[in-house]
Amino acid sequence: MSLIASRIHVTAGGTLIIDGVDCTVPSGCVSALVGPNGAGKSTLLRAMAAVERPAEGTVEFNGSDVLGMPRRQRAQLAALVEQDSATETSLSVTEVVSLGRLPHQSLWREETADSATIVRDAMRMASVQQFALREYSSLSGGERQRVALARALAQQPQLLMLDEPTNHLDIRAQLDVLELLAELSHNGVTVLAALHDLGLAATYTDHVIVLRDGRVVAAGETTATLTPHLIRDVYGVRATVLTNPDTGRPVIAFSPLA
Repeated sequence: MSLIASRIHVTAGGTLIIDGVDCTVPSGCVSALVGPNGAGKSTLLRAMAAVERPAEGTVEFNGSDVLGMPRRQRAQLAALVEQDSATETSLSVTEVVSLGRLPHQSLWREETADSATIVRDAMRMASVQQFALREYSSLSGGERQRVALARALAQQPQLLMLDEPTNHLDIRAQLDVLELLAELSHNGVTVLAALHDLGLAATYTDHVIVLRDGRVVAAGETTATLTPHLIRDVYGVRATVLTNPDTGRPVIAFSPLA
């Protein structure tokens, strides 16, 4: 089930942020949205999730109009994990993750046994079960990031979009999250993640969309798209693409231009 965005325009304060973006996120793999700071990655994700509606354009998922759906129906289909999860809520971690079940519940309906199981499974997959009874506001930034992922997983989305999902995480947690995204994609979830780290994108994603100044400048299979020439052109740095002898996946080394 592919996500197809067409002619997306987003403005803010009279300034054009996303300029006529066309892009396709294929199913069955993890897609990365990359680009320099200010390229518009977060804005594009929010537009495709209908959190920040575009001034123009369409977004389709499996042939359905995402922007035209009722909010509840869209929340049953798609989840967005944003990078800033700060809140002063006094809810426990379990209660925060349980919010992901709301789109699937009738008004005033009590939590079912199945729903509780889904919440526990989501917390296990995101490795936050040890925080179950802790107050959410007491967690570190990295812990909150993983709880936000668990809440999204509790929605059981067919489309999962994430804005810097490795933000605040240590190296082991970063790898765990990216491996989880790969597992989800293999199980039929369409995954699009905005990533700041090109090295992680090169190693852990199969498809990439490169954004610069609110426009798509390249898209396609990751190893074929993230070339030294493109990285130099978009980021202004020299890149050497190597091969990890253990995994066979690309590794990128960077150096400043002379």
